[in-house]
Amino acid sequence: MSHFTLVIMAAGIGSRFGKGIKQLTSFGPSGEIIMDYSIHDAKEAGFNKVVFVIRKSMLEEFRNVIGKRIESQIETAYAFQEMDDLPEGFTVPEGRKKPWGTGQAILACREVVHEPFAVINADDYYGKDAFRKVLGFLKASQEDGSAGDGRFRFCMAGFVLRNTLSDHGGVTRGICRLDESGQLRSIEETRTIVKTTDGAGISLADGTIRPVDAGSLVSMNFWGYTPALFDELSRGFAAFLGSLTEENAGTAEYLLPDIMDGLLSRGRLDLTVLPSEDKWFGVTYQEDIPIVKKAFADLVSQGVYPGNLYQ
Repeated sequence: MSHFTLVIMAAGIGSRFGKGIKQLTSFGPSGEIIMDYSIHDAKEAGFNKVVFVIRKSMLEEFRNVIGKRIESQIETAYAFQEMDDLPEGFTVPEGRKKPWGTGQAILACREVVHEPFAVINADDYYGKDAFRKVLGFLKASQEDGSAGDGRFRFCMAGFVLRNTLSDHGGVTRGICRLDESGQLRSIEETRTIVKTTDGAGISLADGTIRPVDAGSLVSMNFWGYTPALFDELSRGFAAFLGSLTEENAGTAEYLLPDIMDGLLSRGRLDLTVLPSEDKWFGVTYQEDIPIVKKAFADLVSQGVYPGNLYQ
């Protein structure tokens, strides 16, 4: 049987509302967290393995609170994102407080992922459609190969901007520019995007709002890759570390959107954007919590999910 893996970036889980994993908010009627729904949707689509990227110090608590119930449902593995997991010749800069971003998180999976894989955030709800579309792409990539001609062939689930905004403040989104065939040409990381009466706008420092197309597709860190990515990430991470300055060494991050944008600009990547009309849910602000809980309650009442995912 072919393997297709879901990689869940969870190294920062729990930090938004408390230091420990036990502080995670339950959103479903039977105590489900957002990740439970993502894994349910991935399994339903055809993914048959899950890899959690966490900090090594989290392993015991993570398995007790989350992992053990997942391990009984699907093949499960763990990868560890650590600040000091660096290429030979590099050391952690003085004052650095956190790991190196989503690019390093995926590089941490290189020993446990050997098959086509999707990447998601632990605390984002993406809906069922994106999992089906990304898996379909990965199945085709498995047959065709991903880098036989020197170019990578990856995909990304694209979400409609208006379906990803918060009622309680600005958000950061990677706005995508596509060509006529749905291939990504660039990602523009855009901060302080807010809801407006006309749809969406960028809140500027002078207090004005610049309109932005609410129908734009945006990246929400839902990617489809093959293991060909790992060598590129390894080389790129070393180059990233070598470019750091004294001023940014404590805070700079090696991020997937930047990595993909760099490959695009060098003509080394075909990145297919797979549009999803599903509404994204996530908790950017504390005030988002009751809204997200109601959204899941509505999905259960509509029969999209059972009242207990693990009954």
